[in-house]
Amino acid sequence: MSKYRNSWERMRDLSFAISYYRRRKNITQEQLAEAVGISRQHMGAIEAPNMDRGLSLTLLFDIATVLEVEPYQLLKFGLEDGN
Repeated sequence: MSKYRNSWERMRDLSFAISYYRRRKNITQEQLAEAVGISRQHMGAIEAPNMDRGLSLTLLFDIATVLEVEPYQLLKFGLEDGN
């Protein structure tokens, strides 16, 4: 697979990354949503694999801060395994 992926694939991987790191930190969607100032429903939409709701860079940075990861780790998720 090419290292260049379309936007849908990137958004899907971002949703998986947020979910992965949230679970690794052992917090719920509701806890993460509250920490970044959005509704649980919005967080659920962000984590959905067919994510049809984008997110701002500010929200991405806030999520990364709460999850204690660098923002780039959320954006490059899925590439570590050679995809």
